[in-house]
Formats: sequence, C-alpha cells, structure tokens
Amino acid sequence: MKRTIVLLLCICNLAMAQHVPTFEEVISLRSVGGVTISEDGKQIAYTVQTSDWNDNRFDTEIWISKNGEKPFQFTNTAKNSSTNPAFSPDGQWIAFLADRGNKTQIHVMRMEGGEAHVITKEEEGISSFEWHPSGEKFIFLKPEKEDKTKKEREKRYGGFEMDDKEFTLLHLWQVDFIPDMPDPSELPCYETDEASKQKAGCIEFPKPKRLTEGDFTVTRFSISPDGNKIAFSHQPDPLINSFIKSDISLMDLNNLKINTLVTNRSSDVLEDWSPDSKEVLFTSNVNDTTSNFYANSKLFSITLSTKAIRQLAKDLDEDLGGFSWEASGIYSSVWNKTKRHLYRVDPVTGAHAIALATPEQVYGFSFSKNGARMAFVGRNGDQLNEIFIMDMVSVQRIKITEMTNQISDWKTAQSEVISWKSKDGAVIEGVLHKPANYDPSVKYPLLIMIHGGPTGIDTPSPVPGYVYPVLQWLDKGCLVLRPNYRGSAGYGEAFRSLNVKNLGVGDMWDVMSGIDYLDKKGWIDKTKMGSMGWSQGGYISAFLTTNTNVFKAISVGAGISNWMTYYVNTDIHPFTRQYLKATPWSDEIIYKKTSPITNINKAVTPTLIQHGEYDRRVPIANAYELAQGLRDKGVPSELIVYKGFGHGITKPKEKLAATWHNWQWFNKYVWGENIELPVGEKK
Repeated sequence: MKRTIVLLLCICNLAMAQHVPTFEEVISLRSVGGVTISEDGKQIAYTVQTSDWNDNRFDTEIWISKNGEKPFQFTNTAKNSSTNPAFSPDGQWIAFLADRGNKTQIHVMRMEGGEAHVITKEEEGISSFEWHPSGEKFIFLKPEKEDKTKKEREKRYGGFEMDDKEFTLLHLWQVDFIPDMPDPSELPCYETDEASKQKAGCIEFPKPKRLTEGDFTVTRFSISPDGNKIAFSHQPDPLINSFIKSDISLMDLNNLKINTLVTNRSSDVLEDWSPDSKEVLFTSNVNDTTSNFYANSKLFSITLSTKAIRQLAKDLDEDLGGFSWEASGIYSSVWNKTKRHLYRVDPVTGAHAIALATPEQVYGFSFSKNGARMAFVGRNGDQLNEIFIMDMVSVQRIKITEMTNQISDWKTAQSEVISWKSKDGAVIEGVLHKPANYDPSVKYPLLIMIHGGPTGIDTPSPVPGYVYPVLQWLDKGCLVLRPNYRGSAGYGEAFRSLNVKNLGVGDMWDVMSGIDYLDKKGWIDKTKMGSMGWSQGGYISAFLTTNTNVFKAISVGAGISNWMTYYVNTDIHPFTRQYLKATPWSDEIIYKKTSPITNINKAVTPTLIQHGEYDRRVPIANAYELAQGLRDKGVPSELIVYKGFGHGITKPKEKLAATWHNWQWFNKYVWGENIELPVGEKK
C-alpha cells in the first residue's frame, strides 16, 4: 500500500512539474546537426544550433566528444557560426568553415585545443572543402571573382541585371596545409607587394592553386581514397533550373587533366568513391528531364577502367541520394513511410536491406575509416535529434547527447500515426496529435497542419510546429492532424506522382477525407476547424480557402495562389511544367483548375497570409493576389510581410512574431478569443 501511495505521489509530482513552454522556449531549443567521426573512430564532431536573441540570429558551433565521453563546445565564433567540421586523416586537427571578420574561410584547430588558425584568405569566401587523404592540403570550392566590368558599368549606367544571365561560377582550388604556419593575420606583410616581401624577409603564405576553370560551375566533389583523383558534379551555371543538366567529370591530380565521366540527358549527381578508388557511385534521372521533381533518381556505379555502369538497389522505391561507400557496403538513410532507416546496399549484387537497428529516424551518419564505428544523428518519435555512436560489430550504441532533456518537464505532443482512404481510394497516412489529458468522449476542435514540398513528410515529433504553436493549442484542448498527402516522400514514386496534373484538387481530397475519418470516429467538433501550412502547405491551405467553407480559420504561409503568377515569377519554372505537364500558354485550363485564385468568388474563410518580402521560390506576388481577392470579396483577411526574408523565416524574433500571429488568428476565429500581441520586453 505504501509503495502504491509513493508511486501515485511521484506521478502527481511529475504531472505538476510539467508545463506548457512559451513560444520563446520552443524557438530557443538547441538542436544538433551534421556529425562526423575521425578516421580512427575515437572522436566525434557535430554542430549545435542555438538562438541568440540579442543579435536576432541562430548560431551554430562545433562540439566534440572524445572516446564516447561527455561532449564539450569546441568553437565560439562571435557574431557568426562555425560549420562543416572535418578531422584531419591523422586525427590531430579539425578543420571547419567560419566567418571571423573576412568572409567564410577554412580554419583549423588542434584537437588538444588552442587558437583557431585561418588557412585561406579568399575575398570571395569558401563554399566547401575536403582534406586531402595525405593530410597535407585541402581541396576547396569557391566563387569566381566579381566581373570588374560590372563595377565599371555601374559607374556609368547604374544598377541593372539581365535575368538568368548574371551569376557567379564556382570552381575547385587547392591549398597546402603547413601545420606550423602562422595565421596569415599574424604576418605583417601578407598583403604587401612581392618586392616589399622579399626585402622584409617575409614568410610566404601558401597560395591556392586553381584546379578547374571554364563555363561551368562545380556543385559537388570528392577526392578518391588514394588521393590521386577528384570526381565532381558540374552544370552550365548555378541557376537552380540547370540541375537537370548536371554531369560528372574526373580530374587526375597528378596532371590536372579532366575527362568527362557521366553525361546522361538528365541530372547526374556524384555520391561517393569505392574504397579502392576504382569505381564512382552516382545517382541519376538518366534521360528523364520531365519528372525530376517527383520521380525516383536511380543509383549506379561506374568502373573507371572500363566505363562499365551497373545499377544498384533497383527495387528501392524512393528518391535516392546521400550515399556513403564503406568497406562493409554502401549506406544511406531512406524514408519508409514515417520511418527513416539506415539501408545497406551490397556493392556486388546491388541488393538492399535495412542495415541494423537504429532509432526510427536517421538523418546523417559518418563511418570510421575501417567501417567498425559509425556516428549518426537520429531520434524516435518522442525525442529530439540526438548524436549516437555505434559499434558495427556488436551493434551496441551510445547516446552522446541529451538534447531531449530540454523538454523533460514540458507538456509535449503525443503522436499517433493513422491512415485513411482518400476520395480516389489512395491510402493516406498522417500524424495525429492529442492533448495530454485526452478524453475519447469529448469532440475536440481540429487543426490541420500541412507540410511543404510537396515531397516533404511529417513524422511523429514531441515539438512540431515551425511557426505554429502546436503545443499551446494542444493544451487549450484540440487535435492536430499533419497529413502526408499525395506527393509526400516515403511512400514510393507512384504515390509521389498522384498529384501530377492534380495539384490542390487531389491534395484537398486527402485533407477532407482525413477530416471525415476523424469525424466518423466521433473525435472532432466540425464547427471548430482550421488549416495552416507553409510553402506547398500554404498553397494547399489557400486552395482550401477558396474551395471549401468548412473551416473557421486558415493560415497561408508562403503559398501559391495562382500557378500562372507563380510560373512567371519563381526561380524554379520547371517545377510547374513538370507537375502540370504544361505552360500557362499551352494549357490554360490545367493552370486554372489547380489555382486557388480561380474560385476566389467562393471564398468565405477568414484567412491569414504570411510571406517573406524577398521570396524567390514563391514570389510575394502570390500573397498580394490572394489578399486583394479576399479583400474584394469582403472576406476577413490579413497579409503580414516579414521584412528582409526569403522563402523561410530564419531569425528568432521574426519566428516569434509569425508564431504570435498564428496564435492570435486561430484563437480568434476558432476559439472566439481576442488576444493582443505583447510588446516590449518579456517579463
């Protein structure tokens, strides 16, 4: 009896200790990012993002764990971030990218600590880099210098730009790494002319050596394990639409000779080298230039000596990428419905299988040189992302981080994966969140939160939301449904193709059939419903605004209102041509059928519109068009423009504002509450 009383008291105390986090607490959650392991498997480096409210930015710094021990912060870059950690082959150094006052440069630090030394001093900054296997140099990618004639032109004619014709190419360079070399900022005559340097007896700082040049831009590269070659993906220019023309070439580092390796009609993307440096792994859409946005890319290996190409993982029905070729096989994390498993592909037979037991989602991984140890980022549905290290022989894993402890006393979202049939019989899955004190006898308000993409995916999560205060709404008492509508990742190519020539229409079927499913269960109050989403989720919400009248409130975040407006303004014109299989000039009917603005005269739902001022992906003309249409119809609506932002809200204070705006909107129209936006410092 005493044990029962003690247990009950513990449960009560736990319940009392839990609280609903503030919006600021949610935005301030620390999160782990990319992870890498040293070649000997003894050290792990990963990034941690934090919120800097004073400077209104998200800061990223590098953390280290040695031999599985408690991690510690390794870098601290004032006003900027440190990213892309990479161990030297001997494990004595770690290199990273940081802007410490002179554009983004390669820096190095000894593993035992000390000051960071800058390796490059490029006016254009560095985009990415790799250690050479010898540990004696770096290969890096940087933009070309700005065209001098542009400045001269601006002096006379002012500023103008020719659309799709002015861009900066990226090319490969090499620079020596001299461990005892002083930081260039410590060399008093680093920037003086050659004659002055010789006279003063200056130390000559290693100068980068150019490796590639020409009318193409390098998008990805990898040094062969034997150090003799570089394989790289390249396309005619850096414009996003040019990815379809990507090819792969090979450079011999001994003579800098370049030979083309893979030139399919469609996109070819470098993945990795074989451990013996005899084969190159790549993914490709081969000759398909009309469905890259939703069709599966395929995995291939090419043998350098014979140019023979083999297809691998033929039956792995997902869009493939992110592969690493290790001594024990080829690995990648791949979506399988709401799970993201680590898969192993046999390099000989091409067969694939789930590699080993990991958490439900694996988002990034890194192997030691002999493949005996792996570090990865992963989580289960009730966790935040954590860093793990795993012994590949014993399959024992150690959790290095404790990020989930941040929410140990929070009232978090309870997740359940449900499924239902849509109007055309397609099986749709979704993540349903219920309040902590859920009562099956009560009918709850329902909020629909729709992911972007459309090839995104929603999974169980303890803190979902982006700029939507899900935890706070759950505490008010509601259900939140996050549907993986047709087109979502994780369900195979056929499912991702179901909204081709059916955008908006089929998506609405999936949302409305999900509502019907919950209604038949007796779980929801259909008189109190709302919908929201960003990007493609914003588009679907806009479509619901003009084609339904069942919602009390809708929020459209960076959403498309008119596919014709979108087509002529966006930076990815092929997206519309591929999904609608037409241009506005060749098939006006399909553009009208799938555009929210077409049925603006039917709109009745109060609609909040949120958009970034400089959004190129979904240009802000879409927001103004929807807003004006709703105003002309007398539908309650607000357009909020977040100044200085593109397609996403990337600073803490504006994320807080966007969250508050959604909180106010839905509370007013779903719950009938008028809430003022707080001003001044939070008490």
